[in-house]
Amino acid sequence: MLTDTLLQLPAWLQWAVALLLVLGAFFLLVGAFGLLRFNDFFMRLHAPTKASTLGVGGVLVASLLVSWAQAQAGLQVLLITLFVFVTAPVSANLLSLAALHLRLPSRAPVPPELPRD
Repeated sequence: MLTDTLLQLPAWLQWAVALLLVLGAFFLLVGAFGLLRFNDFFMRLHAPTKASTLGVGGVLVASLLVSWAQAQAGLQVLLITLFVFVTAPVSANLLSLAALHLRLPSRAPVPPELPRD
């Protein structure tokens, strides 16, 4: 079973996988908190896209390490990781362009103008 297989892994690999899982969970939690905390669409779009990429990436890299340690190719996990890393920024960019096209209001503070020479 799975626990028997994980017990056969070297201790340093178990610690690396555990660290990646904890970091991935932390980034996913931060992204979820940012999604709830921020006020408008543009700010809400930023938190989950950045954090979920790192969070899901950490979990998938941990899964990739375990599959490689078990002498499996891990091709599915590698493809999922590449898919997430490629599609998350692109989808965020397309969503922000659509929001700009629809002229959605933003509550972000506007910085003061810099003095010109």
